[in-house]
Amino acid sequence: MNIQAMMKQAQKLQSDMLKAKEEIDKMEFSSTNGLVTVKINGKKEVVSVKIENDSSFSSDDLEMLQDMFMIAINEAMKQVDKIVEEKMGRFGSVPGLF
Repeated sequence: MNIQAMMKQAQKLQSDMLKAKEEIDKMEFSSTNGLVTVKINGKKEVVSVKIENDSSFSSDDLEMLQDMFMIAINEAMKQVDKIVEEKMGRFGSVPGLF
């Protein structure tokens, strides 16, 4: 196989990987555990947190609590991503690997 064919194959692989990553980023995933449902997107960002109201919270308090959970989880995920970048960045960038 010549170098030009290998480069073309590598470019196609990279393009396919980026398309797959974009597709995953647009997806949403959810998990329910008892009274709590969390929905995230493919970028690992929390889109929503829903806590079933057992009438001990007002609707405003419940909404604020759900927002606080979402913000806290997203901030923790950003901290993980930062450390992964710091520790793994020296190995080079492979789209979608981390």
